[in-house]
Amino acid sequence: MKKKIKGSTGNCEQCGNYVYDEDYECYTCEVNLDEDEMARFLSDSYTDCPYYRPGDEYLIVRKQM
Repeated sequence: MKKKIKGSTGNCEQCGNYVYDEDYECYTCEVNLDEDEMARFLSDSYTDCPYYRPGDEYLIVRKQM
């Protein structure tokens, strides 16, 4: 189940899972949440997303230097 994020709060915009979906013509989170996780997310009880992944594509290159 893909989750649409319209008014994203927090750091979703810097997350690697937050990508533009051409079918929906908006940004979506690619993490597949189960039913309990989706309920927690929609009730705003997530303070920090456990699936956050830095969207910095140069992160790997910096570690190699």
